Amino acid sequence: MKMPSANPLPPKENSLFKRILKSYEQKQYKTGLKFAKQILTNPKFSEHGETLAMKGLIMNCLGKKDEAYELVRRGLRNDLKSHVCWHVFGLLQRSDRKYDEAIKCYRNALKWDKDNLQILRDLSLLQIQMRDLEGYRDTRHQLLLLRPGQRASWIGYAMSFHLLNDFETAQKILEEFRKTQTARTSPDFEHSEFLLYQNQVMQEADHLQQALDHVEQYSSQICDVSSELEIKAQIYLKLGKHDEAHKVYEELVNRNPESWSYFEGLEKSCPEDTMEAKLAIYSRISEKFPRASAPKRLPLNFATGDIFEKMADEYLRKMLRKGVPPAFVTMNGLYKDPEKVTIIERLLTGYLESLESVSKFSAEDETNGEKESPTVFLWTLFFLAQHYDYLGLTEKALECIEKANQHTPTLIELFVVEAKTHKHAGNIEKAMECLDEAQSLDTADRYVNSKCAKYMLRANHVKQAEEMCAKFTREGVPAMDNLNEMQCIWFQTECARSYQRQGKFGEALKKCHEIDRHFSEIIEDQFDFHTYCMRKMTLRAYVNLLRLEDTLKSHKFYFQGAKIAIEVYLQLHDKPLKDSDKEEEINDKNLSPKELKKLRSKQRRAQKKAQQQKEEEERAKAAAEKQQKNKHDPELDGPKEEELVPDKLARVEKPLDQAVYFLKPLQTLAKDRIETHLLAFEIYSRKDKLLLMLQSIKRAHSIDPDHTKLHECLIRFAKKVEESKDLPEAVSSVVAMEKKKFLNGKSAFDYNECFLEKFSNLSEHRISGARMLHYLKPDQKDRALELLTDIEDFPCRDALKLCMRILNILETEVKDQTAASNFKSRCHKLFRHATVFAPPETKVKENHVDEEETLKCDEEAPPLPSTNNVNDDDKVPEREE
Repeated sequence: MKMPSANPLPPKENSLFKRILKSYEQKQYKTGLKFAKQILTNPKFSEHGETLAMKGLIMNCLGKKDEAYELVRRGLRNDLKSHVCWHVFGLLQRSDRKYDEAIKCYRNALKWDKDNLQILRDLSLLQIQMRDLEGYRDTRHQLLLLRPGQRASWIGYAMSFHLLNDFETAQKILEEFRKTQTARTSPDFEHSEFLLYQNQVMQEADHLQQALDHVEQYSSQICDVSSELEIKAQIYLKLGKHDEAHKVYEELVNRNPESWSYFEGLEKSCPEDTMEAKLAIYSRISEKFPRASAPKRLPLNFATGDIFEKMADEYLRKMLRKGVPPAFVTMNGLYKDPEKVTIIERLLTGYLESLESVSKFSAEDETNGEKESPTVFLWTLFFLAQHYDYLGLTEKALECIEKANQHTPTLIELFVVEAKTHKHAGNIEKAMECLDEAQSLDTADRYVNSKCAKYMLRANHVKQAEEMCAKFTREGVPAMDNLNEMQCIWFQTECARSYQRQGKFGEALKKCHEIDRHFSEIIEDQFDFHTYCMRKMTLRAYVNLLRLEDTLKSHKFYFQGAKIAIEVYLQLHDKPLKDSDKEEEINDKNLSPKELKKLRSKQRRAQKKAQQQKEEEERAKAAAEKQQKNKHDPELDGPKEEELVPDKLARVEKPLDQAVYFLKPLQTLAKDRIETHLLAFEIYSRKDKLLLMLQSIKRAHSIDPDHTKLHECLIRFAKKVEESKDLPEAVSSVVAMEKKKFLNGKSAFDYNECFLEKFSNLSEHRISGARMLHYLKPDQKDRALELLTDIEDFPCRDALKLCMRILNILETEVKDQTAASNFKSRCHKLFRHATVFAPPETKVKENHVDEEETLKCDEEAPPLPSTNNVNDDDKVPEREE
């Protein structure tokens, strides 16, 4: 029985109050306020708690948050025993995403009305959102007791046990509910999904035979035939019934002969685990489905020798005849095997010679059939260019591209490959020009447009990239704002990297915080699915969603944004930004009157241009907000987030604390990545937290004990321990013991010598060893330089990246300009396309600098201090396959 309110309303006012509730539910907020006013203007009920609370809730929906909170709190003070007041206060807290506070309010509301269904439902939503699984189970149990006839009551209660990994109980509840369902003759998709979910619980409980019997028993009621067959095949495999699994996978392949996962299952269930047996299967399927590419491509993974050559020949000819642009992408997984790379190259060069001379794939084909189409020659060159680029043979790749351009100068894909080749060769400006030309040939191609924008950002042309993306963003809104609204994370990540290279740390941090907010929004967005999925019975997808959300910040997009943010905060800690005015005065003193006049003129023009641009953006933003004002429900808006101001972000008081904010999710969700622990080491070394530094080293060591960066961290840790004084005895003993264990009882110098000897044939390890040699013994600079500049045995594909890292070390740590200059000259001969090694005379002349700000390239990134080695490998973007 409900406890009465402390101030109950008479019939007339009670009727008005019910109309307030109805108006709120129908989103007729102004009408609701009128009814509330009628009650509150009566002197007897001017302080009626529930009416004040409802008025506050409506005011919140109208965007008047402060007034709403004041009214609801006033109402609550006047009627502390009202479940309505507590419920409304909880709704208000929920709208501000203060879920813990909202749960407290709902629990207080249930004290005065413990069987209120709406409050219980709202409480269960918040509990699953916050992953309070025990509380969710108890709430769902109460809902089941109150409404045992509702399907959602049973499903929700069973799912609470499933999420707690109590599969047995979940299974029993689901089976009890299934028994209450009547037999169905027509297809019922919701019941089908229920049966498949029940089967999933059985599989996760490791009741495989029971799950198999279940899916066979209710096969006629399951509408998703593909899922049914996949479940059978997987269970047969796990039970070791390979013959039955093979039959089911055959059926699945007949349904979809392009699914690689089906073929993988077919291989695993093959009675004979031999190459010949597998080839026979693929041969039979190829004959049955002659147009399918998967059964022709997949045997190349395990075929060897002459068989591989014959099959690769057949596959390549088909791809080149059809002119399939991603043909190389489908085959680059084979490039881990040097023997297969040699065969592929031999085939392609043979095709090229024969196509040029007789327009056939080989001389043996000369007497048979018709000549190949001229486009086959073009696509052969196209494939071969990607092949050489992948192997790091830039000159050969560009030679193929030049021939292909002479053959067909308007092929967009060719410009894209040329751009990638120049990027891998170290000339991002040239790469950007190629893609700019490619997108001009087809301005409606969003892929090429996006690729061009990405390369512009790599070349630090942020404004141009924004203009490029504006072709596909909403009109009347600045492209940058619209891309943020659309959660275009790749663009924001590239922007952050570009700003970091340019030293615009505030702008870089703004982009990183925007990425962090996107992930927070994605986590909040799951709120809408808690009721929807239960209602629509998409239970398997719902469970997968919950599990995905729990590990969302392990995604590579978040990792990249967090890594940039941590690196920038480390740079800001090492070298805080100075006051801009003082810095400008210092620079002015070193300029002649003519140069000073020129600089002032340039600054005025830049300031005027920035002001105009800002005004235009504000006008566009205001217009867009006005246009969207009536297109959304204000009740659904979350709390208004603080505006991200770049200058404020860059001048934060404690940058290391901000770095830890981005590190914590990585330590929880990306702990299997060694970079996480290396970043943690960099932060804690600056905080002088020896035990946390040690913890980071131990975690990294468990992942890859021979990692080059881990070696550098170990040496730096050992030296820091030696220099540390007045350590507590407990800390000192633990640190000394672990240091001795990691260094095998050697000194830091001797351990580094052993490292150099052990990995003398590995170029990247040698670089790290040389770097630490200079760090430990600056007097052995000549030996360190000799080790650093020995680049004869560098692997071709990674040579450019390693040489750029060495140049950065020479310039920023060794600080030997003569050695750096000589090294640049040597590298320029090896990598003549790489702009970082280009001689000064090839750079932009001074008379062009006044018109446009000089932009730094990737390789001119502001170097981290010698103690910070996290960012060295990021000078060259990862090779895109």
